[in-house]
Amino acid sequence: MPAASLPPLASFATCDFCDVHKGDTSGAFRVLPPVFRHFGGVASFAGPVTTVKCHEDNTQVKAAVESPGEGSVLVVDGGGSLRRALVGGNLAAAAARNGWAGIVVDGCVRDVAELNAEAVGIRALALMPLPTERRGEGQRDVAVLIQGVPVRPGDWLYADADGIVVSAQPLHG
Repeated sequence: MPAASLPPLASFATCDFCDVHKGDTSGAFRVLPPVFRHFGGVASFAGPVTTVKCHEDNTQVKAAVESPGEGSVLVVDGGGSLRRALVGGNLAAAAARNGWAGIVVDGCVRDVAELNAEAVGIRALALMPLPTERRGEGQRDVAVLIQGVPVRPGDWLYADADGIVVSAQPLHG
C-alpha cells in the first residue's frame, strides 16, 4: 500500500508492534538484530521499503536517493561490509531533499556531523571514513537479506530508539 493512501504516521513504538506480533510465525513480521547505530537528524522513521543491493559500490544508492523518495525507506544491503562507507553527507542531503523518510544500511556510513544535520533517519552498522569507488554495480528493488532477515521492496519498515521492525503490511492506520 503506498504511503500516500494511509493516514499520517503520528507516532509509533516498535516495542508495541512486537507485543502485538510476538507470536507471528508467518514471516510477515520481522525484527532486525540490534546491531544498527542511529545517525541522521530524525530519530524515528517509517515507510514503504525500496531496496539496493551492492558491495562497496554506492552507485545505486546515489541513484536511489537522487530520485523522489515519497516517504519511503531505502534499505541498503551492503553485505555487512565494514571496509567502505555507502552513505555520506552528500547522499544524506539528497535523501532529505528528495523526501526519503530514512535509510538503513547493512554496512557503513561517513560524515557523521553532516548526517546528523539532515532531516532523514539513518541506521547503519558503523562509521568508516573511506568512500566507495563507483563502478556502476549493484541492483535496485530486489529482495535482500539484512543481517539474515529478509526484506522485500514494498514491505514496511519502522525504526525508533528501541529497534527496527519490518512488516509485509503497514502496521499503523
